[in-house]
Amino acid sequence: MPRRTDAKHAHAPAAKKSKAQRRIDDAIRDQYDSYATEDEKLFQAIPHPDDFTRSDTWRVLRIMGEFIEGFDKLANIGKAVTVFGSARTHPDDPQYLAAVEVGRLLAGAGFATITGSGPGIMEAANKGAKVGDGRSIGCNIELPFEQGTNPYVDTVVNFRYFFVRKTMFIKYSVAFVIFPGGFGTLDELFEAITLIQTGKISQFPVILFGTHYWAGLVRWLQSRVLNEKNISESDLDLMTVTDDPKEVVKIVEAAYRAQMKTAEERTRA
Repeated sequence: MPRRTDAKHAHAPAAKKSKAQRRIDDAIRDQYDSYATEDEKLFQAIPHPDDFTRSDTWRVLRIMGEFIEGFDKLANIGKAVTVFGSARTHPDDPQYLAAVEVGRLLAGAGFATITGSGPGIMEAANKGAKVGDGRSIGCNIELPFEQGTNPYVDTVVNFRYFFVRKTMFIKYSVAFVIFPGGFGTLDELFEAITLIQTGKISQFPVILFGTHYWAGLVRWLQSRVLNEKNISESDLDLMTVTDDPKEVVKIVEAAYRAQMKTAEERTRA
């Protein structure tokens, strides 16, 4: 089970069904429903197959350009931790304040903080990094609304494609800290766990911050997913749950030392 550290339908009228399928979350998207992101365009059928600048071939070049820009800007950041969490968390929320402290303590330990550059938990972690005189990095994403970059980011990279941005989070992080959040946060959580579980990347800490928030998910994984043998018991150990910013940093530091030791041993081998 996850390590825990505690500090303190078919008969509905057709019209209604269609409306339900098209409903969007007004809290995160504006009235311009027809706005298409580059991700959406990529997965659409090509309406103008003879127009090279609208073709998938052209998009491959743009995707390559995003990878190059991301690698170029982030190659020298050294050791860094990515912090995920809801963009809707308000500055007076205890989780916001905890994220500030996590960013501050990470900076004090010599780690840069990477976020998605938006508001909420992302802003809080970047703020903490600035308060702690550490490096504060934002990987912004094109969305159907203007998310913008929070004022505490000192290095920003803008992306059109989610999968390119995800690569940067994984490539340049020695740990993930997952604060309470929605679908995007859950996506990043399970992406990391899947890559570690399948051996696609070396194991590194995936820390769930907020024991009360994550308790239901952990119980479901244990009682349903594990009991039906869809995962192994050891898979649950890929996550650590805590409420303590200091514990986060201790876990990150210990894991980083282990990663460096392994890297040195491979170099000598």
